[in-house]
Amino acid sequence: MSEQASLNIAVLTVSDTRNEDTDTSGRYLVEAIENDGHKIAAKTIVKDDIYQMRAIISQWIADERITAIVTTGGTGFTFRDSTPEAISPLFDKTVDGFGELFRAKSYDEIGTSTIQSRALAGLSNYTAIFCLPGSTGACKTGWALISPQLNSTNKPCNFVGHLLSRGQH
Repeated sequence: MSEQASLNIAVLTVSDTRNEDTDTSGRYLVEAIENDGHKIAAKTIVKDDIYQMRAIISQWIADERITAIVTTGGTGFTFRDSTPEAISPLFDKTVDGFGELFRAKSYDEIGTSTIQSRALAGLSNYTAIFCLPGSTGACKTGWALISPQLNSTNKPCNFVGHLLSRGQH
């Protein structure tokens, strides 16, 4: 059995109101990522602004050291929720199954309210990007789905081979 690869993962909290002291979702993701043996490459909080989000995510996508990005917040239906609009145009490929599976799992936890979740994922420049809702519970649900796919020993497949092949094509 091969050893799990340690990835460099960035965490972005999208919020108009949270700061480092109140960002429980971002804090949870950092702890979960580190507990899985990965490294935090960057962590920041950004206002729910399409262009500020795109600027940060674009910078991280271009950084060869960052292999994955997890965002929390901005995936609902309020006027200010704009994470999908900001991030999805940056995808080279969309991971449709992630949002579908997130909502299916979330249904068991919050019922039909899950239809208001616009959780999504994609690949950009050999970087996996997962966009989760802002609640800590949603981040726990999302990480349970993401974690095996960022584990290089997960069978029958995982994203790690795609992420670590940057520069080989």
